[in-house]
This record gives sequence, C-alpha cells and structure tokens, in this order.
Amino acid sequence: MSCYTREQVEATMAIKGYKYFTGGDYDVNIIGIRNSETKNRVTNAFDDCVTISYKVEGEWKFHCFKATTDPGTHWVENIMRKDGVAILKPGQYRGSHKLRLHAGKYLALGQQKPVKVYRDNNRDNKYDLLEENVQEGLFGINIHRATGRSGSKSTRVDKWSAGCQVIADNDDWHEFLDICQSAREIWGNSFTYTLLESKDIV
Repeated sequence: MSCYTREQVEATMAIKGYKYFTGGDYDVNIIGIRNSETKNRVTNAFDDCVTISYKVEGEWKFHCFKATTDPGTHWVENIMRKDGVAILKPGQYRGSHKLRLHAGKYLALGQQKPVKVYRDNNRDNKYDLLEENVQEGLFGINIHRATGRSGSKSTRVDKWSAGCQVIADNDDWHEFLDICQSAREIWGNSFTYTLLESKDIV
C-alpha cells in the first residue's frame, strides 16, 4: 500500500470529526491507516502504515512507516483467549498510550486507556469485524517494533502482533520513538492514537 500525504490525513481526520493536533512543536498526531484493499483477509504482511505528523518551529513534518495494524497469522491460528484474537477497531483513542516498556523489554507506546477491539475466534484466515463481538478495555494493544536488529526490517507479521500496531523497519521505529520522546518532554507522557481505513482517505 502506498502512503499518503499529511494533508490527506488531516482532511480525513476532519471529515471523521477527530481531533488533529496543531499546537506547538512536537504536538504529535499518531495515525494508523489500515489497508482496506485486503478485504479483511489475513495477509500476514506489513501492508498498513503508521503515520506521525507534527510541527517543528512552525513547519510541518510527516512520516509514514510500513506497519501492520492487524494480528499476524500465528495468533489468528493460535488464539490466546477463547473469545478470539484482537483486531483494533478504527477510531480515535484520546490519551490511549504512554511511553513505557513493551513486554518489559524495550521502550514503546503502551496502552494505558481503554480501546475497542473486534474478537475473532474461528481461525478462517479472515478477520471477522462484527459489532456483536466488540469489546472495550485494556488489552495490551501497544505500538511497538518488529525486529530488534539495527538496519533490518521484518517482512512477515507472524508472532509480532497479536493485535498491536507494529512498525516493520527497525530504523523507522527508532525515528518514530525519538519523535515520541521529544513530544513527551513538551506535552507529557500521554499520546492519542487514531486508526483510519485507507478507503476513507480523501
């Protein structure tokens, strides 16, 4: 999936009625875009993106990182809880994340406020996004990296995501993390995450 422009993302946020932060330096907008072209198939690929946009000295900066917003094949087939694997529901989650250790290992954005997820437990290689299966709560839907090897990127999701939002490229991850740390110093340790669908991008 090709990425988008900052202006497209901002315009889509306005149409959805979501908050798009336009304050001072490093007032970040962290926005995932799920690839609608997959038609909810489990691709096990990093075919979504995570974007971050913010100002530095009044000038907009925009980055688009290859990512997954969906769980990988491993956790779709080997579900951790009987009600099914978690698939984050598109929407805006204000103050949902904070910088803390992911799985006790490395700094990432960890979920700190409730989000909504679909639960899918039939292992049919398709994400079943049914309203009756939506749950809201603290499920560890973090924003983190895939490979920990410097200069490397992952090409298959596999075990990297059981519902987390995961950036494929290690260098991209460190660029993203550095921006978040700069934002924390100015705005505090609270980050809003928004998930859009590519079919809604204007």
